[in-house]
Amino acid sequence: MKNKILVLFFLCMLISKHNWAQQKHSFALGDSVFLLNGKPFLMISGEMHYPRVPREAWRQRMKMAKAMGLNTIGTYVFWNLHEPQKGVYDFKGNNDIAAFVKIAQEEGLWVVLRPSPYVCAEWEFGGYPYWLQNEKGLIVRSKEPSYTKAYRNYLMAVGKQLAPLQINRGGNILMVQIENEYGSYGNDKEYLALNKQLFIEAGFDGLLYTCDPARDVANGSLQGLMPAVNGIDKPAQVKKIVRDNYNGKGPFYIAEWYPAWFDWWGTKHHTVNAKQYADRLDTVLAAGISINLYMFHGGTTRGFMNGANFNDKNPYEPQISSYDYDAPLDEAGNATEKFMLFRKAIQHSLPANTVLPEVPAKKKAISINTIQFTEAGSVFSVLPKAISNKIPLTFEELKQPYGYVLYRSTINAHEKTVLKIKGLRDYAVVMLNGKFVGTLDRRLYQDSLLIDASSKTQTLDILVENMGRINFGPYLLKNTKGIVEGVELNGKTVENWQMFGLPFDAPGKIKLTATAKLADGIPAIKKGIFNLKETGDTYLDLSTWGKGVIWVNGYNLGKYWNVGPQQTVYVPKEWLKTGKNEIIIFELLKPLENKLNGLSQPILDKLQQ
Repeated sequence: MKNKILVLFFLCMLISKHNWAQQKHSFALGDSVFLLNGKPFLMISGEMHYPRVPREAWRQRMKMAKAMGLNTIGTYVFWNLHEPQKGVYDFKGNNDIAAFVKIAQEEGLWVVLRPSPYVCAEWEFGGYPYWLQNEKGLIVRSKEPSYTKAYRNYLMAVGKQLAPLQINRGGNILMVQIENEYGSYGNDKEYLALNKQLFIEAGFDGLLYTCDPARDVANGSLQGLMPAVNGIDKPAQVKKIVRDNYNGKGPFYIAEWYPAWFDWWGTKHHTVNAKQYADRLDTVLAAGISINLYMFHGGTTRGFMNGANFNDKNPYEPQISSYDYDAPLDEAGNATEKFMLFRKAIQHSLPANTVLPEVPAKKKAISINTIQFTEAGSVFSVLPKAISNKIPLTFEELKQPYGYVLYRSTINAHEKTVLKIKGLRDYAVVMLNGKFVGTLDRRLYQDSLLIDASSKTQTLDILVENMGRINFGPYLLKNTKGIVEGVELNGKTVENWQMFGLPFDAPGKIKLTATAKLADGIPAIKKGIFNLKETGDTYLDLSTWGKGVIWVNGYNLGKYWNVGPQQTVYVPKEWLKTGKNEIIIFELLKPLENKLNGLSQPILDKLQQ
């Protein structure tokens, strides 16, 4: 009997979700509130980015959103994922944004869509594809024709995927954001109007809006579109800014409210007082202001997709792979203290008879005893065919988006010589005659090394890592990677270079051996197998390693660097399997390291020299 009741219960739940998805709804702007089906609607949204969460876990994360009391999910759309090469589109697998939106609908969640196409988001090049920099004369975030043409082509492809999912067509996308914090970058209203027109051409004919930091709303708003405010939460201030820029009316929407902040290499992990922020959230909702938590769940910036900050006052600051963000839902998708306090605050603004879903139990995490690597190869043994040129070519000129490039030249030097790399972007391992010489780090404004060279002809190798293109600020237009100006020895230009691209698109296909001879300081790629009797989330402890990138079962899990604060790399349960699992690592600094453990807890707050 009990089993029959359970079956009936789940059947009713499925029917309820199906009916919700099939119903036609309306969404509009009132003078002070959003109107859903003609009734006041307080949007309580949380940001979650589909590429930062395994596709297999999207639904679980959305169930957690419902359990915290959210009714909406916000997400950017990432141009460089969906058009990685010019005219080549990808909406499959973890890039299937339409499936992400549909799963949200099945789970009873609305969606706020932010295709921009500039997204910032601590994401490589702010979401722009690298190849835009190869288009002669192209200027991002402008009316320049080659940019608007590329932008339009991309947006048309996005529209085919997502325009049919708008609320006015029976879907669950409530509204769509044009551009993204443009007011912090410029104030060209013709450019904003062009954005609006392109979105309409792409089929986004529902509610469009803009969002900007409080001080920049006047620059970034467009007449006729609702302006949203980012980064502030004092109700009177929010309402005044919106009214001042929107004919004295609302609705009032905080499009990005930060319950903490992101991290970058070499600085402490950012956290905030959960109780204080829960109280602030309570105050905002009590004032009838809709809100989007950036982030509700950060997840992980996998692969080579982290961005970087840089301006005239601060050094180059590449972000770490973990996008935990001290968010209510942690990197692995578990509820935190902040989650529970936010849930309580949200409940205060819900109808008295509202019963939120139970909070799912914490996910299983496992420890993995020593993983050993049994095959390897030095960077010199895995080089592809070279491309030759008189001067060094950038990643863009080599048509390589991400990863590493090894630059090689033959030099004649005498005794100790100053090697200077002009325009290093971003990190270099310097080798002479196959031996380690030193490293150079753009973060630290390093561009020169003293090398001890004899008078004979010698081979100079410089392995350069793209540590992430700038994602915010005026230097978006200066984002090429590699050696972008040249190399000098004692002031004399070094010419005649060979370049070996190492994008590591398919590291599993690289031939490695069990007898490889590795040398200290010479980057190497290593492979191992580990066996599991059961699966669960785990965190690979790389605190004794140096710097590199890691793959498990073919998935690029992101970068690691022992400077911290991130010392572990998160491995989702969904990407592990019982039995054999393959691990590959490309290590720049400590190739002789050979052991690795999996922990049941992350280490995100440990700095090392």
